[in-house]
Amino acid sequence: MEQGSGNIFAQLGENAEAEEFTTLLTAAHLAIERIVSTGQATPTGKWLEQERAEWVILLQGAAALSFEGEAAPRILAPGDYVAIAPRRRHRVEWTDPKSETVWLAVHYDG
Repeated sequence: MEQGSGNIFAQLGENAEAEEFTTLLTAAHLAIERIVSTGQATPTGKWLEQERAEWVILLQGAAALSFEGEAAPRILAPGDYVAIAPRRRHRVEWTDPKSETVWLAVHYDG
């Protein structure tokens, strides 16, 4: 496993037009990435569906996640986390357009 160091909040929002995905660590059956959102959302009518399980925690900012079959979006604040099973359809309804929303995502074989 490769070891690295840095600061999760370094160089935020350098490309505010698109979400920024930075891989922090990869190993067999595991990937950890930082995601920085600046008002982005999943396009209307589109669902995200991943092959691997994902555990995500919101470190800064605010966001709303919707899951297929749930009546209302889950509003996330710093410290809130969600485990997403493989193939679970979900979408990002909104992220804070006024400041960076920082996520830490752990992708793993579930």
